[in-house]
Amino acid sequence: MESKELSYKLIDILNKWDPFNVGEGEFDPEIADILQAVHDFDDADKIAKRIQSVFEFSFEQLLPYKECRLIANTLLSIKNEDVCSI
Repeated sequence: MESKELSYKLIDILNKWDPFNVGEGEFDPEIADILQAVHDFDDADKIAKRIQSVFEFSFEQLLPYKECRLIANTLLSIKNEDVCSI
């Protein structure tokens, strides 16, 4: 799968997750930051911490780390599927 297809899959997962229930497509800047973290890191802890900081900055609320770690694992598994399919 191409990088563009991977990004679309990750965006779809994040839009469905929507931790603050703002609605699909309403937190695109945050999604862009999270996508960058997924592309930069192969470690779920680093991605989870980045997710936490992105949403804390935007919404001034700290998401539970456990919730961020779960979504980070999901995103990372999709990324790893992409790498294995090449």
